Amino acid sequence: MKFGKSLRNEIAKALSAWENEFISYKELKKQLNLIAQQAAGERIGFITLLDSELEKVNKFFIEKEEEYIIRGKELKERVANLESIGDRTQVKLDILEFHREMVLLLQYSVLNFAGLLKIVKKHNKKTGISISLAFMPMVLQQPFFITDLICKLLKECEVMLNQLFL
Repeated sequence: MKFGKSLRNEIAKALSAWENEFISYKELKKQLNLIAQQAAGERIGFITLLDSELEKVNKFFIEKEEEYIIRGKELKERVANLESIGDRTQVKLDILEFHREMVLLLQYSVLNFAGLLKIVKKHNKKTGISISLAFMPMVLQQPFFITDLICKLLKECEVMLNQLFL
């Protein structure tokens, strides 16, 4: 199965609300095909689109991280101030949903990285000009690729759930 179709299938399954936040692999591929057919000036258009897609992915990822930090703090407060069994059950469900959303954000990160890697490899193959050495090390330093904070929040969720199930 082609990566673009695979990406669309993954999005449709679990991340449909985020569909427009992924890299536009199809648009990047179209721009890449223009490079192969026309002059080198189209290469600048591809690089510009690639940079803007990277910026879009980072912006979305950072917004979600900030949202999750706030939600994590709110959930900790709710756990600390539990009053009844009903509250306890609802907090467990809310923590599980929060955990699920963060796992989806990790999948978002992986899918976008894979898409960027594939489109850069396609560029190298079609044009004979390697942009991997310049582009990929920069990608590895982007916020969407550095998932330490999300992993920390996931562990905090697991600690809260352990407290509630004891």
